[in-house]
Amino acid sequence: MPASSAAPLAVVLLSGGLDSMVAAGLAREQGFRLAALTIDYGQRHRRELEAAREIASRLRVERHVLLPLDLRCIGGSALTDAIAVPKDGVGDGVPVTYVPARNLVFLSLTVALAESLGARDLFIGVNALDYSGYPDCRPEFIASFAAAANLGTRLGTEGAGFIVHAPLQHMSKADIAREAARLGLDPAWSWSCYDPQPDGRACGLCDSCRLRRKGFAESGVVDRTSYAEQHD
Repeated sequence: MPASSAAPLAVVLLSGGLDSMVAAGLAREQGFRLAALTIDYGQRHRRELEAAREIASRLRVERHVLLPLDLRCIGGSALTDAIAVPKDGVGDGVPVTYVPARNLVFLSLTVALAESLGARDLFIGVNALDYSGYPDCRPEFIASFAAAANLGTRLGTEGAGFIVHAPLQHMSKADIAREAARLGLDPAWSWSCYDPQPDGRACGLCDSCRLRRKGFAESGVVDRTSYAEQHD
C-alpha cells in the first residue's frame, strides 16, 4: 500500500542491489513516502542502474534522482578502474572492489537531497555480517556520519536533524532474502554482480554474486538470477 500523502518523506540511497531494495521496502512498510538517490559513478556493473529504475518504479518512489558522478577520474577500485574483479572467493581484509570513500560521498549527497526536500530520514542498505569487508558499512561509520551530518547542515543546526536508518545492519544475507520475500519484493528486480557477462548474466564468482547465492540458498527463497558460473 502506498503511504498517505500526509506521511513523512524518507530518502533512500538506492543502488539497485538487493540490500538497497529491501531497505527501501522497509522504509515504505514503516509508512514513509519515498524519494531515492542513485549514483551513476562510472561503475563497471552499470546494469544496477537499470535495476534501480525498476525498483523505484515498483515502489512508487515520488522522486528518483539519478546523479552522474564519474569516479573513474579517481579510480583505485576494480569497479571504476582497469583492475580485475576478484573471482576466487570472499577473503579477509578490504578487497579491491572497495570504492574509496564511496558511502561517505554517497551519504553526503543523500543528505543534500534530503535537506533540499525537507526530509529528515535517510535509508541505506549497508550490512555488516555477510558482506565484503568494506569499512564504510560498519555501524561505527553510520553513527559517526549521522553525527557529522547534523553538525554540518541547516536542518541539523536548527534542531530537526537527520536520522540515518540502516535496517539491514545486523542481518545475514539469508535474513535479507527472507525480508524481500516477506515484503513482496521480487529479487529479480535487483542486481548484485560486479562483473556482468557479455550475455547479460551475472558472473557467479565475484564476492557479491557469492554472497547473494549463499544467502538465497540458506533462506530457501527463490532467486531467478541467471549466473554464468555456479561454482563455490
